Amino acid sequence: MSILEQAKRAKQASFEFKNCPLEIRNNILKDLALIIEENIQNIIENNNLDIEEAKINNMEEHLIDRLTLTEHRILSMIEGIQEIIKLEDPINNILENRILDNQLIINKVTVPFGVIAIIYESRPNVTIDCAALCIKSSNTCILKGGKEAKFSNEFLVKLIHEALIKNNVNKDTVVLVNNPSRTEVAKLMKAKQYIDVLIPRGSAKLINYTVENSTVPVLETGAGICHVYVDENYDENMAINIIVNAKTSRPSVCNSIETLLIHKNIAKDFLPKLNTVLKDKNVKLMGNKPVKEIIDVELIQDNQYDIEHLNLTLSIKIVNDVKDAINHINTFGTKHSESIVTNNKENAQTFFNNVDAAAIYHNASTRFTDGFVFGLGGEIGISTQKMHARGPMGVKELTTYTYHIEGNGQVR
Repeated sequence: MSILEQAKRAKQASFEFKNCPLEIRNNILKDLALIIEENIQNIIENNNLDIEEAKINNMEEHLIDRLTLTEHRILSMIEGIQEIIKLEDPINNILENRILDNQLIINKVTVPFGVIAIIYESRPNVTIDCAALCIKSSNTCILKGGKEAKFSNEFLVKLIHEALIKNNVNKDTVVLVNNPSRTEVAKLMKAKQYIDVLIPRGSAKLINYTVENSTVPVLETGAGICHVYVDENYDENMAINIIVNAKTSRPSVCNSIETLLIHKNIAKDFLPKLNTVLKDKNVKLMGNKPVKEIIDVELIQDNQYDIEHLNLTLSIKIVNDVKDAINHINTFGTKHSESIVTNNKENAQTFFNNVDAAAIYHNASTRFTDGFVFGLGGEIGISTQKMHARGPMGVKELTTYTYHIEGNGQVR
């Protein structure tokens, strides 16, 4: 079946599913959670087929990590579904109500987008996250996973279809596109007649290609060149703990840090101590000439701080003050997640007020930028743009609104 035919079927299913009662939507999710739990070993076996292919194709380790589904990660997927079930219904909520002088009653009411297409790479857990969020918000979805997760995605969507069919819901409510052809994917990006919103999740290359080539409206999820800035007045142990967590807990994800900024007045004392800790964690350090004069790093130039490493590599730069740090972040950052470590409340507020990012932290790791952690039950992506949604996008961000106007014969 062609991609356009699949999109057409998803559109037809969306007209049925938009009015699906909350009880049925929650029942689908409850059944899905149980079905996944019953199939943990089967999921791992299918995922292993993808991992074997990835190793044969010499995929980089950080990408294999993103591809891997362990029992712990599968249980986290189930937990995410259970949290989504607990969320209030995002549909048919009255956002505003007003009565005009002529007694027209105007209600602004939340409704689903309709058909959401998600193009993503590597991470098969995204398949479940996106499907669950779309089901909760009465949207149908078209999932275009990467070819590297072919076996995992096919099996997971099979489980989703089981849950849909069990509840007498059209299985085209969740559609998987497994055609790797760029020509076919390009058709998806231009299928405005069938798709209401397109969300790319993955590398900067994928996101930029989608934004530049799609005629379907795009909710842009950005790459994660995230920073920690350590200010002059700081807690040393806190700073080290935050940096280690933000870089090493899971370096392949978009909310890990790629660049560390250090105030010039603490660099000579702090960098050698940090270097010792990071070496024990096998972190490769890069920095410009001022950094290299203090610790041994791979030398980079001042215009080379625009790299999303996605591995155990950290770029370091020494800055003059908080304003210099902000300028660097707003120049090289991707508007994702940024953190300042400081005991100076005024500098922290300056950071909050002037950094351009979806999530801004004071004395905390950037690793918290996550829909599940934020209490959204999950996320369909982390938006780094400013139109419609910003930051982790949960069920509320998968809705738009319409106006319902009640009259009794008024004319204009």
